[in-house]
Amino acid sequence: MAEGSPPIDLRTPLSLRSSYSFPLQSAESRHEVLIGALWLLVPIFGWLINMGHRIRFVHNMQHGKPPWPAFSGTGELLRHGAVTFLGMVWYGWPGVSLFIGGAYFAYPMLMVLGFALWLLAVIAIPGYMTHYCYAFDTREIFDPRRALRRVAEGGLAYWHAWTVAASAMLLSFLGLFAFGIGFLWTSVWFWQVAGFSFATVFTQAFELQDSEALPSSPLPEGAS
Repeated sequence: MAEGSPPIDLRTPLSLRSSYSFPLQSAESRHEVLIGALWLLVPIFGWLINMGHRIRFVHNMQHGKPPWPAFSGTGELLRHGAVTFLGMVWYGWPGVSLFIGGAYFAYPMLMVLGFALWLLAVIAIPGYMTHYCYAFDTREIFDPRRALRRVAEGGLAYWHAWTVAASAMLLSFLGLFAFGIGFLWTSVWFWQVAGFSFATVFTQAFELQDSEALPSSPLPEGAS
């Protein structure tokens, strides 16, 4: 981010440039990408702590605070990461179970149904994540119908966030060319880009922010 430019936060119109730049916009944000990559060297717990970190920096911005630092309080980060991961499991287990059952019994239609339900679960997950970030209310997580309703209300902006996240995911694999270990950093960058993108859409659409007034529309302006 150029010197003197306004910070990228949840009021910034969603675009490839704003989302890609968000985790890299300052020395502090880049330092936290480095910390996140090092945490990934700790199996399971490191991934959950990174998840908690994404929840923390979104929560900070929703309440008018700087997003960073957000790696303090490891126990709290682990708790946020664990409870949101349990939500992912809750949403995904029906589809995964049907797919495995279809594969075991050689029943392709059951596999197709399982994959469709799993895909629906993936689509629904961002529908609870940003709302959980706002007040840390676990009731926001375990209600797939509410999450899917929010996804529908997110409209085109929600699907734009998916295009940003998907493109960042593909770019993150370039880290494999840095002796493989570079993927630790690029994957953390990708997850922060994705988290910021979906949080921007839902924070603006549902006015989940305490500070200044948000833009009137969640749709991207001049998205690239």
